[in-house]
Amino acid sequence: MQLFLGCAWLGAPAVPINISAKAPQVRYYLEDAGARLLVIEHALLAGLRDLDVSGLALDCIWIVGERGSIGLNGIKCVALPDLGPAAASTTVRPSDTVAIMYTSGTTGPSKGVCCPHAQMYWWGVNTADVLEIDANDVLSTTLPLFHTNALNCFAQALVTGATQIVEPRFSASRFWSTLIARRATVTYLLGAMVPILLSRDPSPEEKRHTVRIALGPGAPAKLHEEFFERTGIRLLEAYGSTETNLAIGGVIRDQRNGTMGRVRPGFQALVVGPDDIAVASGEPGELVLRADEAFSFATGYFGMPEKTVEAWRNLWFHTGDRVACDEDGYFRFVDRMKDSIRRRGENVSSYEVEQVLHSHPAIEIAAVFPARSELAEDEVMAAVVIRAGEKLSPEELLNFCEPRLPYFAVPRFIEFVDDLPRTESGKVQKFKLRERGVTTATWNREAAGLRLKRS
Repeated sequence: MQLFLGCAWLGAPAVPINISAKAPQVRYYLEDAGARLLVIEHALLAGLRDLDVSGLALDCIWIVGERGSIGLNGIKCVALPDLGPAAASTTVRPSDTVAIMYTSGTTGPSKGVCCPHAQMYWWGVNTADVLEIDANDVLSTTLPLFHTNALNCFAQALVTGATQIVEPRFSASRFWSTLIARRATVTYLLGAMVPILLSRDPSPEEKRHTVRIALGPGAPAKLHEEFFERTGIRLLEAYGSTETNLAIGGVIRDQRNGTMGRVRPGFQALVVGPDDIAVASGEPGELVLRADEAFSFATGYFGMPEKTVEAWRNLWFHTGDRVACDEDGYFRFVDRMKDSIRRRGENVSSYEVEQVLHSHPAIEIAAVFPARSELAEDEVMAAVVIRAGEKLSPEELLNFCEPRLPYFAVPRFIEFVDDLPRTESGKVQKFKLRERGVTTATWNREAAGLRLKRS
């Protein structure tokens, strides 16, 4: 965080890079951002051996955790310098970019989200407000600092005077002991982490901690009560993205299970159809957002004016998320627009199918996504991870789904897998599943001669 604050002090945008990125992706980030300096831990240096530095603006590489200097592909590499006298600060405006956060591109190059100083401030203010954080809190996160979530956690600490602790990575086996040792009061979980933790055998450590609340966007609604009963921790739902802010959500006592909450003061939200016209209450559509406070959202995509205009058209940021809003103003997540499945004239929410699959006691986690059929249209496919020691056949899973889902939403294709492709923060990478599609290991309901009741 010293480096991040140093960049902010100098008015130089920081560009956090995913530590799993390979040389071609690293080159893309460095070239796209015009980076002059790269700072990297010594343990990750080997990943740069194949980095093509030709044409890059890169002048130097600072190495964390190693003394001395070396050369790498013609670029000078030196140890991270010791702290010296404070450099003169630069006058920074709220609109100036403090960080360029690269999204994970699925259909094209990753987009660099330009996050201004004001956005980071409002991230801290809004999230600290819904988590009811004060100076006595200890915020413990296992999420990586190249994602918005952990930087948001840092902003919460800055605006409240709370203490932030950043762990190297998420570990289900060490999660509870770490919280106990750190005396944490607040922690942060992404959706997939909750079923992973609950899939483990209960232990006394789950209630020996001092954590009172966890920000847990995307955690399956059915698991909230089970998680609270086992751990004593309430999971708080909310909505935000790298481009926006915590625009939807509220304090835990106002939460309604299965919803993200209501739009927060200082923000506006609409659910719209294809022509950006608001849909009726309860009807699904795309979530669009805008903010009252200047620069509390990202200012656009770095070097991509066309993508910026497309996303912010009609003066609303188009999230790409399909949601519904009830008469009381509570928003419910339905699906990512690109993950929605259109099967023979019917819209299928992959999220809602996943909720049914996750309710099966033998299933640890599942991902539902569209697969192409011989009719060149979408079919529902599920990749399923079975809990250790459990057994489940496709036919048994089919029988479980039939009474719980409309016939058109019951998966045609089922594949049992050892694990799902994930990001470092545990989020399932559905685009990899879509790209892989049906394999020789996939069970096909129609090939098995099984028919569903149309009810």
